Amino acid sequence: MGDDVRVILFTIGDYSVRSYGLVVALAIVLAMGVGYFLARGTLYQKHIPNMMIYVVSAAIVSARVWHVFFFQWDYYSEHLSEIPAIWNGGIAIQGALIGGFAAAAIYLRIHRLSFWEMADLVAPAIVLGQAIGRIACFLNGDAFGSPTGSGFGIVYPEGTVAYDAYGSQPLWPAEVWEGQWDLIVFAFLITIRNKTMPTGFSFLVYNILYAFGRFMLEFLRGDSPRYAMNWTAGQWTSICVIIVSTAIMMILGYRLKKNKKGEGVPAQGGLLQ
Repeated sequence: MGDDVRVILFTIGDYSVRSYGLVVALAIVLAMGVGYFLARGTLYQKHIPNMMIYVVSAAIVSARVWHVFFFQWDYYSEHLSEIPAIWNGGIAIQGALIGGFAAAAIYLRIHRLSFWEMADLVAPAIVLGQAIGRIACFLNGDAFGSPTGSGFGIVYPEGTVAYDAYGSQPLWPAEVWEGQWDLIVFAFLITIRNKTMPTGFSFLVYNILYAFGRFMLEFLRGDSPRYAMNWTAGQWTSICVIIVSTAIMMILGYRLKKNKKGEGVPAQGGLLQ
């Protein structure tokens, strides 16, 4: 796991503030702020601050569990006491999304609100938070790529997991490119935000685009165990997300078309203007 040379920005007493934790916290705060702004004028806006308490808590736990079992179980199976040490890095964004979405769905159901309408509103904020979060991965030296075999790439310092795995070899900037892809997805979601679509479409578009980018970039990753077809857990998760999201989009599109031919009633869940 390295010698723990995480970037320490400053120290307060005996407590060291590391770049990883600070950037992740910044990503969460900015994502919540952008989501709050995007939900202005709707009944969902006032629920965002309260909902985030449960969403963030569930996301952190799920992200840690996902990372431990799918990425570094060989290590953590022999160091069980280190599993809760999330401040040392090691969370999986796909696990965070699954846990966060589950918590949001439960919260919204309890308050009798539409998960799909909320998801459409805040989808750009979610992917923006992911883009910022990848900066934390870069600073921490995790989510790294495999060797490029050339002079191009990122060389990580001693003490990082990347250095332990590959030494001073240049590695593909997989986490950097993923963050940039997330920004592209964010911009695209903003541009289609005012388009008339069945409820849930914007959120599903986000899922598909993010999963596609993640699937492709996983070929460059050097930190992920390989499973069937030599795919990583991230790739298997991504392909499942793409298939399920596409199927739901087809169902929503079919319902909208059917209702237009009928009595002109909007598709289930209404339209997002």
